[in-house]
Amino acid sequence: MLKPEILDTFNTLLDQAVASGDPEPNAMNLSSVDAAGRVSSRIVLLKGADQRGFRFFTNYESDKGVQIDDHPQVALCFHWKRLREGVQVRVEGTTRKVTAEESDAYFATRPRGSQIGAWASLQSQTLAARDTFEQRVAHFEQQFADRNVPRPPHWGGYVVEPDMIEFWYGANFRMHERVRWDRHGQTWTSRLLYP
Repeated sequence: MLKPEILDTFNTLLDQAVASGDPEPNAMNLSSVDAAGRVSSRIVLLKGADQRGFRFFTNYESDKGVQIDDHPQVALCFHWKRLREGVQVRVEGTTRKVTAEESDAYFATRPRGSQIGAWASLQSQTLAARDTFEQRVAHFEQQFADRNVPRPPHWGGYVVEPDMIEFWYGANFRMHERVRWDRHGQTWTSRLLYP
């Protein structure tokens, strides 16, 4: 469980990033590892942060979903260039699936086109031709015509439960300020790091 002080710091920075005009302040790099130890990174969107951790949603059968199922330890990194001389928030922790009810509730807020796309896309699998995907989109548009689109069983949310968070504040001449928080059981401790 996140210490309130840590969550307050993160939320303040996120609010500042929104106010700065950052075009996608909730974008975060997610790094995961496959069974062979090969690291993969991609940008996903933060959809909530609370005392449990940081939430995002995806296709559970995608490369990232399979990697997370096999090896639930991941790393996140936010980078807000417009704050100060640049601000990063680094997060390391363990992923857990959110409840089906929470995934359903978020899925219901998505634009209909995104809901159809979640059914149509065999995310991360080889696509022989774009037409094939467009045919799948048309199929699911017809299947769900005139009714709400339910959440696919292979799609939902994860929460990253942190055991490490670093707030990195850029400064001139690379004299950055770095504050690292580590969780030991239910206790969080902080320390400064050299730039």
